[in-house]
Amino acid sequence: MTRTTHVQRLAEFAAACRDEGVPARVRDDVTGRVLDVLGNCLAAYAEPDGDAAPAVLRAARRWGGSEEATAIGSGLRLPAPSAALVNGTLAHALDYDDTHLPSVLHPSAPVVPAALAVAEAVGASGAALVAAVAAGVEVCNRLGMASYLPEARNSLFFEKGQHATSICGTLGAAVAAGLLYGLTADGLAHAVGVAASMGAGVIEANRTGGTVKRVHCGWAAHAGVSAAVLALEGVTGPPTVLEGRFGFFQAWLDGRFDASALLSDLGDRWELLRTVYKPYPTNHFTHPAVDCALALRAGGLTPDEVEDIEVGVAGPVLRTIAEPREDKIAPSSPYHAKFSGPYTVAAALYGGGGLGLALDDFAALSPECLALAKRVRCVADERASEIFPRAFAAALRVRLCDGSTLEHRVDSSRGGPEHPLTRDELAVKFRSNAGRALPADRVDALLAAVGDLPSAPSAAPLLGLSVTRPPGRRAPYPTGPRRPGR
Repeated sequence: MTRTTHVQRLAEFAAACRDEGVPARVRDDVTGRVLDVLGNCLAAYAEPDGDAAPAVLRAARRWGGSEEATAIGSGLRLPAPSAALVNGTLAHALDYDDTHLPSVLHPSAPVVPAALAVAEAVGASGAALVAAVAAGVEVCNRLGMASYLPEARNSLFFEKGQHATSICGTLGAAVAAGLLYGLTADGLAHAVGVAASMGAGVIEANRTGGTVKRVHCGWAAHAGVSAAVLALEGVTGPPTVLEGRFGFFQAWLDGRFDASALLSDLGDRWELLRTVYKPYPTNHFTHPAVDCALALRAGGLTPDEVEDIEVGVAGPVLRTIAEPREDKIAPSSPYHAKFSGPYTVAAALYGGGGLGLALDDFAALSPECLALAKRVRCVADERASEIFPRAFAAALRVRLCDGSTLEHRVDSSRGGPEHPLTRDELAVKFRSNAGRALPADRVDALLAAVGDLPSAPSAAPLLGLSVTRPPGRRAPYPTGPRRPGR
């Protein structure tokens, strides 16, 4: 009797999501994922000084091709893989996208743009889009969980300098796209098998600069759609692409993976539902310290009272938000400030927009925040390290100019497993983001359309409502090419 391989198990699960439907709680969750991605994309499009996303759209325009799907914001019509590339880049560009714990993946940013592009290209219903997103995110998260090392309290991908989101997200995007293209379970297995040769991502940009990380989710979405099309046209993948001697887990993780986390209780236990939203537009590891700073600020603390601050966080996150120190206390751009523990704590004490810290607080590097950031030290905290990565915890210890001290601790950041965002809070975030690019009536219409998605005959109106003229102080998407140094 032939053994069912890992990719075949995942493909059968995904096909059942489309053919048999998904639970009501999953449908409701997916509409929130779509809403969050659309809001993040529109906010990124509206950035007047955007870098990676405008460059990606210029590249997609240069490539040309059939007009299948809409680039969010600009309304440019592109081939489905190119639209997925642009929209996936927008979804991740502001580092405002959701996070699955404990794998620390950002699954919606690659999967939802891939699904939106193909749904529009093939004229899929809202229900088909919802099922595709549910299956794609679940497969992405399961791959991330398979790589999680309990003894290290971290993903082996990250230990090796790899971006798990872009690697696992490519396979999740292929699942979502393949479902919408009508692939059978066998076809979906081939799409994943093809996609496994396409996913990649190196996270050194988190530490020392570069805009490429913002493209990681876009490329994962692009590669996932491309893999599904190749499978549709007859390209095949190996049946043991995941667990084989030269398969996915061997290539990326030296053969170390948790098969139970990957495959157990598929369709009953949904890792999708463990994916949490970000209330603040910063690297998720900074959020518990931001919570602490906001709490002390609400209690009356002002920046001019501060002599110095010690931020205690989980040991594994220090390399992302605290090292090298000279870069984190003097980030090179507003984007890199979002990955700085010292700067985000300072911004929380000075800022306070949106749900507590908002995009406007990172519109430019603030001299006041930079000065305060130099007085912030990040250290490993034993309790936060013990909790990580099931939740993100932190302790903030502030020494005041008068010699007294203040301290605040959180064991699960806002939006995390113990303090999830409510649907009303998610709507506040969406309105704040989408309102940067669209008038209020269009924001309201888009919010309503996402809510009606499970019963909508077509998913295409979502993309139509997301189109605006190029906003900002300059047109971010000029017709001609833009080369380095221009």
